[in-house]
Amino acid sequence: MSSKSSKVAVQVAHLDAMGWDPRYAGWFDCFNQGAYYEAHDVLEDLWLEEGRDAPNHGFHKGLIQVAGAFVHARKERPGPAVALLRLARSYLARYPALHQGLDVAGLLEACRTWEGTVLERGTQAVLSDPRPQVRLERRPAQVGHPGWDGGSRPGCRDPIP
Repeated sequence: MSSKSSKVAVQVAHLDAMGWDPRYAGWFDCFNQGAYYEAHDVLEDLWLEEGRDAPNHGFHKGLIQVAGAFVHARKERPGPAVALLRLARSYLARYPALHQGLDVAGLLEACRTWEGTVLERGTQAVLSDPRPQVRLERRPAQVGHPGWDGGSRPGCRDPIP
């Protein structure tokens, strides 16, 4: 396990994965806490492990880009934030309306709304209350997560303010 993977294992070690790979579920936990950089990191670990030929490669890449857009928004970089939201939509739009426990159609609409908010009112408006949230549905029962030895409870610890 790489040092980055070890760090990710610690970040995703404390919450219920709801049947998903802890790194995938960890993206939602971190994102919903406003820990966008950490959301990017935890899912990137899974994305890199799975490789380009994985069926969810573009899906995970889209979610990583959504988190990246909010990293740029926090740094008051509207151009890159909007560009990443658009790119994220281009990847996520390739997947069914409900995929991997995510309402993809709803997230696509949210990305359009967030993009409009950044363009019309600025980056701080998209970060204000209510904080953006993305919901993950519980996965039907399954046993284990092949290839993951970092724990079974995702979540994000110590988000960056």
